[in-house]
Amino acid sequence: MPQNRDLGVAVSSSPDELDTGVPQSARVYDFLLGGKDNYEADRAVGAALIAQAPALSVMVHAQRALLARLVSYLVREAGIRQFLDIGTGIPAVDNVHEVAQRLAPDSRVLYVDNDPIVLAHARALMRSTAAGRTAFIQADVRRPEEILGHPALRDVIDTRKPVALLLIGIVHHLRDDDAPYDVVRRLVDRLHAGSYLAVVTPSADFDPPMMAAIAETAERSGIPYVPRSRAETERFFDGLELVEPGVVPILGWRPEQEPADVNAVHGWAGLARKA
Repeated sequence: MPQNRDLGVAVSSSPDELDTGVPQSARVYDFLLGGKDNYEADRAVGAALIAQAPALSVMVHAQRALLARLVSYLVREAGIRQFLDIGTGIPAVDNVHEVAQRLAPDSRVLYVDNDPIVLAHARALMRSTAAGRTAFIQADVRRPEEILGHPALRDVIDTRKPVALLLIGIVHHLRDDDAPYDVVRRLVDRLHAGSYLAVVTPSADFDPPMMAAIAETAERSGIPYVPRSRAETERFFDGLELVEPGVVPILGWRPEQEPADVNAVHGWAGLARKA
């Protein structure tokens, strides 16, 4: 798409033909959030997942609320004005640029996802303040150099300044043979000192049988799903300075009010700073 300074820019590094008969994680997530940008194959997987875990829709909404808390902290308390959101998914309420630019209109956001339908909705996602910038590229987190070397990144992100790298609900779609820790390290290595890494991922630590059933259902549908333990999640932050309260349950990361059961949402969340 052509560049537009007011609306941002949506570009695809490798446009793929949309196959609505194959479920895709971003569209399944949209279904679980109650969205309408999904297809029968996605709804079938989503329904099967809810059958395994009836509270799953509540969990994904909690993850979405955490995204807003993370971005708010990064803008207000860490002074971050640049965001690289990988695995952004289909536009929903309180996208990163909306939260960030409400607090700091000059915030700049680059979204990355590998689903063509996200690109199709990029214009809705791209509405930026006049002072800030937003853009979207279609790329795969498993090939970080394609993201880091993309012209849109250089256009939107000033790599000489701190950036917040957001990996929210994405690393569990990387299998061990995708070298997930190496992928994250390669991304972080290119960030300026003072940058931040946020990781949010489901875990089997809370209810192993239920999470095993969710993972089996997703994998059977062709969607990689690797829930990781707290220790495995902490590995993503090796060499970085964890922000309090560290790697904690999703509901326990700086909640606006104390949850009745901090373990009700089965995943870990953490934020760390690169010195």
